[in-house]
Order: sequence, then C-alpha cells, then structure tokens
Amino acid sequence: MLRTRILSSLVLALGLLGSQSAHAWWNDEWAFRKELTFNLTPAGADVASNVQDVPVLVRLSLANFTYFNDAKPDGSDLRFIAADDKTPLKFHVEKFDAQSQIALIWVRVPQLTGGAEKTDKVYLYYGNQKAKDASDAAGSYDGTTSLVYHFAAPVGSPQDSASYKNEPAQLTAEANTASLIGNGVHFSADQVIAVNAAPSLTLKAASGMTLSAWVRPESTASVAQVVGLEEGGRAFSLAIESGRAVAHWRDGSKDVAVRATTDLTEGWHHLAARASSGKLTLFVDGTVAGESPAPLADLAGRLIVGATAAGGSRYVGDLDELQVANAARSDGWIRASARSQGMDAPLLVYGGDAQKESGASESYFTSTLRNVTVDGWVIIGVLAVMFVASILIMIFKIIYLNRIASGNVKFMADYQSIVDDPASLESRANQNGGSPYGQSTLWRLYRLGMAEAHKRIDPQQGAVDGAQQVIGAPAIEAIRATLDASQTRMGQSLGNQMVWLTISISGGPFLGLLGTVVGVMITFAAIAAAGEVNVNAIAPGTAAALVATTAGLAVAIPCLFGYNYLNTRIKEITTDMRVFVDELVARLAETYS
Repeated sequence: MLRTRILSSLVLALGLLGSQSAHAWWNDEWAFRKELTFNLTPAGADVASNVQDVPVLVRLSLANFTYFNDAKPDGSDLRFIAADDKTPLKFHVEKFDAQSQIALIWVRVPQLTGGAEKTDKVYLYYGNQKAKDASDAAGSYDGTTSLVYHFAAPVGSPQDSASYKNEPAQLTAEANTASLIGNGVHFSADQVIAVNAAPSLTLKAASGMTLSAWVRPESTASVAQVVGLEEGGRAFSLAIESGRAVAHWRDGSKDVAVRATTDLTEGWHHLAARASSGKLTLFVDGTVAGESPAPLADLAGRLIVGATAAGGSRYVGDLDELQVANAARSDGWIRASARSQGMDAPLLVYGGDAQKESGASESYFTSTLRNVTVDGWVIIGVLAVMFVASILIMIFKIIYLNRIASGNVKFMADYQSIVDDPASLESRANQNGGSPYGQSTLWRLYRLGMAEAHKRIDPQQGAVDGAQQVIGAPAIEAIRATLDASQTRMGQSLGNQMVWLTISISGGPFLGLLGTVVGVMITFAAIAAAGEVNVNAIAPGTAAALVATTAGLAVAIPCLFGYNYLNTRIKEITTDMRVFVDELVARLAETYS
C-alpha cells in the first residue's frame, strides 16, 4: 500500500512538472502560439539519420491555421522558437497574404533527430501588433548554401535569398504566379537563367556540390538540362532525358551519367544531384535514384538553368525553388528538404494553437469567433443592422400601442357614461382645453364622427319649431363610410414598419445560411489546396461558418415573438375601433334620426 501511494505521488508530481513545462511561454508580448512537430519516421518523412540546419517550409492556410486575423497583416509579428521555448530560430517570409489566408515561411531548423516519433518540434508565435519584422533570409541558410531562388520577386529584381547574393546575369524565363511554392518560373524553348562564375559557386572536389530544384516538365521526349555548372569542356549538371532524371559529370570526352530507373510521372518532382568523394549521386523526390563513381575535379564556371552554355538541351516546363550548395548534402538532408516543400509534406505536422494564459481561459465561443472569415463578418454585420432596427421598431411600437390602449380605455369610460347626447362629451373635452385621451384612436374616430354629424345639423340651433333636428339615412351611411375610411387608415398606421419584422423573420435565417455555406466552401477549398484532411483542419472553419446561421436565428427568433405579440395588440385595437364605429353610428342614428 505504501509503495502504491509513493508511486502515485511521483506520478502526480511528474504530471504537475510536465503541465508547468507545457505552459511555458517564450514572451508575454505574444498572445498566441502554434506547435509544429517533425515526423521523420517511415510513416512520415522517413528520414533515418540526424540532419542539421535544414530550411523547412512552413505552409499556413485555412487547413492548418485559421487565425490569420490574429497576426499582423504582413506577418511581421511571426517568430519561431526552438523546442526549449527559449531559443529564437532564423526564418524569413516568402509570402504572407492575410486576405487570401496563405503564408509561406522558411525556417532554419538546427537539428532534426532522424527516426524520432514526432519529438522534434518548434513553436510559431504570433499576435503582437507592436512587433517589428524579424525576417532574416540570409540567416535562414547555413554558410554552404551558395544560391537560393524562390522566384518570389519580379523578374529583374534580386532573386538570391542566400547570403552570397549570386544574382542572375540573365533571366528570360517567364514568371509563373501559380507555381508549387508561391511564384516560380516557366521556360519555353529559348529562355534561360544564367549566373556568372563566383567563388561561392565553385565545385571543390574535396567538399563537393549539390544542385536541386522542383520541376514540372511539359515534354520529356528529348534531352533537357535543368541546371548545370559549366566551365570549358567540364560540367556538373542535372537533366531530364527521355522522361527520366539524369545527373552528369563531364570532363572532356568523359561523361559519367547516373540515370533514374523509372520515368517521371506527371506533376511536380524534386530533383537533386550531388558530387562528392569521387561519386555522383542522383535524387528524385528525396530518394536516391542512382549513384556512380566519377573523376571529380575542381570546377568554377557559370551556372546555367534551362539549357546548356552552348544553348542546347533546352528545358521546357515549370521550375521552382532552385538551390545550390558548395558542399555535399547528406541523404537525410535532401530527403527532409524535399519532404517539407511539396504539397504533400509529411515532414511537418501542424499542431494546435494556444493562447497565453491571462487568468481566465478562452471560451469555445470566443475561439470560434476568432475563426470567422471576412465574408462571415459581412453577413453578421448585415444581420446586426437588421437586429438593431427590428428591436428599435418593436420597442417604439410597444410604447405607441400602450399609449393608444390606455387612451382608449380612458375614453370609453367617459363615453359610456353619456346616455343622451353624444356631442356632450366633445363639449366637455373642449372645455378642458384639448383632448384628455392622448393618442386614443377611438377619440379620433369620435371627433370625426361628430364633425360629420355637425355638418348636417346645427348643434347651436337646438330643436326647430319644437322638433328635433334630423339626420337622414343617406347621411348616416355617409358618416359610416367616412368613419370606415378613417378606421382603415388608422389600421395601416398601426401596422406601419411591421413589414421590417417579417423581413427579419424570413430573411435572417437565409442570410445566415448563406454565410455558413460560403464559409464551408472556403474551408473545403483551403483544405483541398493544402492537401491536408483531418478533423483539426475541418472543425474550426466549419464551426466558424455556423456562426452566421446562429446569428440569423438570433435575429429571427426575437422578431418572431415580437411580431406575434404586436400583431395581436394591433388586432385588438383594430377590433375595438370597428366595434366603436358601429356603436357610434348607431347612437347618432338613434339620437338624430
């Protein structure tokens, strides 16, 4: 028993320590963070060896990140922190579009422990509107990275994101705004990219060189050079020949070629060639596709993309993310790089988002509201206007009807006390200086009826030759017609603006449904674009989309209750007016007929 208690206490203590560690926060000025873990197991990126300083591509979209509105519009408040939740990592933003809710960020990960089961991780912090931009493109790559072209800048602008700034001396390829990773370039039969010789672009036989790029060829029937370093009769290149990837080392008449054993399928592929330690190695989609001994020698020349230096072997198709390193990248490094950049990027696992604790945890409702998209807020804004207008109409209408009902009750008490002359009530009211019955509709009908009666008799004359003045039957019907018309107009006035409530009742839910449908469409479109399907990707966007329907019902339900109540009150007042008209006409006919 004692041993069990001690064990339980240790487990509880460890749990508390783990809980405190999990709640550590790098900087209190940042309100939110997202956990990013790396899966290098065979089920993930399948990287068995440890690798250092890998630039990992972080793709953010509605499929994995629904909090663009919590970050700054340009993403300048983004920070990447190591697993210790203390060490900032170098990174740079290639693209951050809060409106389209797409972001591409490159993060230099110091260490990936090969074969680990999602133990390596980093944190993405965001939500500090006062933060300054901390992007560091050059720092995102190690010192052996000679050249990196994202093609994110317009043609004619600097392209190299690495520290050596090996800018193109010639760039005739066309910009492709719908490439694999943001922007890319497209090559036709006469377009190339040429970079002049530089010390950082020199192949040293002792240290080696690595060339890599993402390609989507339009034609694989002929020989097409993707990228090559050429000097005189020597060259180190990466090409596509008869539908298969090929790595070449040429030295005069000697040509060592390493060819893939299978054809490239349609779509994007990551190709890499490595020259090191007297060997030439070819990689396709991060996997070794072939290897051969090669008589390597130092090579310092121009880097040509899309063709050979002589203008032959033209490449036709799309190209993105061109990288050159004046060192031999390891198998694991190339594999991790390839498995983090494609649309299907199994290296990176996007975890949940957390908010800095501030004494009270965030409710589910608040969290859901933070995920509502711009189109959803537009619908909710329209519904809010409808709700406020409807509430004001109901409030003023209730006050108005109460005044009418109160005046009618008071008037009827006085009217029923008159048993002889209907006109005596009017005389008594005039003596008091105006109507004592407020907004009573019955009083207005009474005044109108008596006015019509006085047109036909002279109340000052009294009896003529001892006989009562008489109103004939046609005149009585004329008075009734006048009262009926006035009653109808009063009924219309009582129902004024009630149509707005019917619009809110019937239109509110449909507007909300429209917002929900659009929100769900955007959610699924973002998931399809990101290629990632899981509950964490679907649930936040769907829940946020349903907020619009909730808002529509929140408008319709109070309006429905209010409309039924007001409609009943209006019917009661209208009925009282109809009965009073009949009673007044009957009394006039009885008195003056």
